[in-house]
Parts: sequence; structure tokens; C-alpha cells
Amino acid sequence: MSAQREPTRVGRWDEETELLARALPPDLARAIHDRIDPRELLEIVLDLGREPEARVPGREVLLADHPVSASDLDHVANNVGQFGDDNRAGIERTLHRVSAIRNRSGRIVGLTMRVGRAVTGTGEIIRDIVVSGQSILLLGRPGIGKTTMLRECARLLADELRKRVVIVDTSNEIGGDGDIPHPGIGRARRMQVKTPLLQHSVMIEAVENHMPEVIVIDEIGTELEAGAARTIAERGVQLIATAHGQTLENLLVNPTLNDLLGGIQSVTLSDEEARRRGTQKSVLERKAPPTFDVLVEIQDRDRVAIHMPLADVVDTALRGPLQTPKIRVRTREGRVISNVDVPVVVASEPVPAVVPSKPLGIFPYGVSRHHVEQSIRELELPVRVLGNLDGAGAVLTLKNHYRRRPDSLRQAESRGLPIHILKSNSVSQVRDALSRIYGVDKQDEATTRALAEAAAAIRQVKTTLRPVEISPQNAYLRRLQHQLVAENELSARSTGKEPQRRLRITPSSEQPA
Repeated sequence: MSAQREPTRVGRWDEETELLARALPPDLARAIHDRIDPRELLEIVLDLGREPEARVPGREVLLADHPVSASDLDHVANNVGQFGDDNRAGIERTLHRVSAIRNRSGRIVGLTMRVGRAVTGTGEIIRDIVVSGQSILLLGRPGIGKTTMLRECARLLADELRKRVVIVDTSNEIGGDGDIPHPGIGRARRMQVKTPLLQHSVMIEAVENHMPEVIVIDEIGTELEAGAARTIAERGVQLIATAHGQTLENLLVNPTLNDLLGGIQSVTLSDEEARRRGTQKSVLERKAPPTFDVLVEIQDRDRVAIHMPLADVVDTALRGPLQTPKIRVRTREGRVISNVDVPVVVASEPVPAVVPSKPLGIFPYGVSRHHVEQSIRELELPVRVLGNLDGAGAVLTLKNHYRRRPDSLRQAESRGLPIHILKSNSVSQVRDALSRIYGVDKQDEATTRALAEAAAAIRQVKTTLRPVEISPQNAYLRRLQHQLVAENELSARSTGKEPQRRLRITPSSEQPA
């Protein structure tokens, strides 16, 4: 991406973007008005001894032939707000952010002036989840729009649902600089944080002093902040926040932040229990309920991946399989569409098929065609292996390929094809995936025993109309038992703590506590 000079542009400068331009030295302010369409402006970069430039989508535009001087940097620093401990400042009642680079003696040698805009409608893609009262964690790469969506969620809850919303605004990115917050947050109240090191204490102060129904936080990044978020959630306050990381997998391997997912511990099983589960003796399990109910990965400005309920998603991930999230896309017309209605799971153990029909054609993307053909022969399946999406009813791929989301997988999603994600490119993984898709019966002894006990309990409940508790099982087997109970039109809930967590089956007319 090379810097280039642009011809004079005609564009209307709105009041807030104009305030950012006015903070520049006069010659640079004139240049940016002449050369940049304000609607495209992303940020302005000033580095000592280098030519100043403005960044717009896909390119950089030089603003002057001469290098930036120390007096230019001082001019900007004197025309914006006070820099905090995080080297960030703002312009009062705007959402712009000015970040400083300092030398070893503390003098400013570089500035990044990032344009902030309140974009309405960005929260519509998850509106139903926001208004449901569930706690939501937003993830995504820098600059993808996490803070923008966070701000819009705060406005939606405060203005449209008339809830008591408090924003803990550490760097003034949500509510803007100055004592009066930006109108983009609506009626939500904003608490500023003196220094980022105190964010966790201000989070607790917000819930203790101001009786909020919702607390909004940007950038949970430390163990203390994760602990404060858990405290807030345990008090019954809806929590909407962002955290460092792009995907669920990032949080699972982050020892500081995986407490947001309930925490992860290594458990050593007895020989008998390991044999019953069909696993090794040392396994990973979730320590506690997750702080959040839903995790949203912002993959693009109008595309999100939704993991819910988060407790079940984390349990599934710790057992090894990868659950495909629900994908939502917002069209240019503002309509929200979802092309993955039911999560698809590829596990080392078979689970009931959830695809609407059994595909006759499989397209392996990044998966060995030889492994697929070998597995089809061994399982005696009437399936064709295809070299493209034409005629395919399902797609097999690997986690690495799915993360990159190449064109073939994007097309598959747009066609509504189920994508089954394997942990590795091995015959066993391919065979297990095909067994699940086509309902090949490969239940082990533990699964058979657990389902038989659940079936006997179902018969007893229907006969006596009294609740029945059954033996403790792991999360995977409990889920199969839940499905069996639902098929028999009864109710069930899990009770107790791991490893003694079990199902309590009740008549359908009784509401589980």
C-alpha cells in the first residue's frame, strides 16, 4: 500500500470530522481538505522526520512534501485533550482518538489521529440477543468495529428499552472525550477511568454505587478485570463487553482470560471412570459457569459468528470437537440473514445427525480425497466425492482452512451447505464425520448404558408422574440424554456439580426449578 498524492476532492466535512482537521497545523489542515473525501478518512499519521499522510481504504495519501517537525506535533498535542497513562487523548464530545508515540525521554515523536464515528444500525445484527438480557462478549481483530457495536448496544438498551445502562469508559473511546459524553451513547451513563490499571475497581464501583441493569465495558484484558466481570455477572447485571482476542480458540488458550469462559482445569479420572468415558485419565474440564452467555466473533463489519449457549460450546470444545457457530450477515439493505440454523458438530464420538437430509455428494476442501474415498468404502455409503461445490450436499474441511474463509467456503455458506470441520486430516476423523452425517451406529458401551438408563427413567416418570434423578454423566452424555427426554415430550435439567452432575427428569407439566 503505497502513499500517493490525490487530486482535489469535493466532499462535505461534517462537524466532528472538521474538529479533527482543525487540530492539525494550518498547512496540513488545508491539504487534507483539498485531497481527502471526509467520508473515506480513517486516520492521519504524523511521524517526526517523515512526510505526513492520511489513510483511506486501500491506500495512503501524502499531505505535504516536507517532513513533520517537532512543532507540528506540539501543535496537535496542544489542540487535543490531555494524554492519559495509555498515551491516548481525544477531542471533546467527539469519538476521535489521538495516540502518541514517545521517545525514551517522554517526548512525543509520533501521532496517530484515528477518526471515530457513531454508526447507527451496527447492533441490529445481534439485536435479539441484546434485548434478551443475556450477557455478551464481543471478539474481533483491531479496527473491525467492536467498540462501534458496543456503543450501539448501549444506546439501544438505554434509549429503546429504557434500561439503566452504565458504561465503564477507560480510554474514552465509547463515549468520547470530555465530561459530557457523545450523543452516540444515548441516555446511557458514562464512568471515566483515571488510569487503565483502575478499570477493574471502577467496574465494581459501577455496580455497587449506581444500580445499573446493564454494564458496558471495552477491552477486558487482565485477570483483575476478568474477575470483576465475573462479580458483576454473579449479581445478575447484564454485561456487554469486548476482550483481547479474535476467536473463541484465542480465549481458550489464554490463561488470563479463559476465566471469562468459566476457567479450565485438568482433572485426573480414576481408571474406571476413564474406561467408562472412553478417554485418557487426564482430561480438561470447565471449572465454573462462563461469565457470559453468548460469544460473538465479529468477522467483518456486516458478518458475525455467534457461539451460544456459551457453556455448552466450551464443554464441546474441551472434549475436542469443533462446533460450527451460527453465522449472521447484514445485507446492504439492512436485512439480517442467517444461513446456519443448527450447529453442526464433528466429534470423535458419534452424535445424532442434525442436517436436514443426507447428502449424496461430499466436497472435501483441504481434506485428503483418498481418506474420504477409503472411509466411504469401509462404511459402505452411497456417496460421491466431488471436486467442487456443484452437486455437493455437504463440505468437509479443516479448522485452519475454515478460519481463513476462502472463496469456496464462503460460497458453500451462502448456499446454505453444512460445513463439517475436522480437527485433523486423518482417516479416523473423516470416518467419524461421515458416520455422524449418515447415522452409522457406532455407539460405545458407555453411551448405550447412559441412554438405556435415561429411557428407563422416562418410562418411570410417565408412569408415576414423579421426578426421577439418574446417574452422573459427563456433559456429552447428558446432552444425548436431554435430547432423548425432549423427544419423549418430558422436561429435564442438569443438577449438581461436576463430576456428580446428573439429569433430573420431570413430567412435562412440571416446570423444573
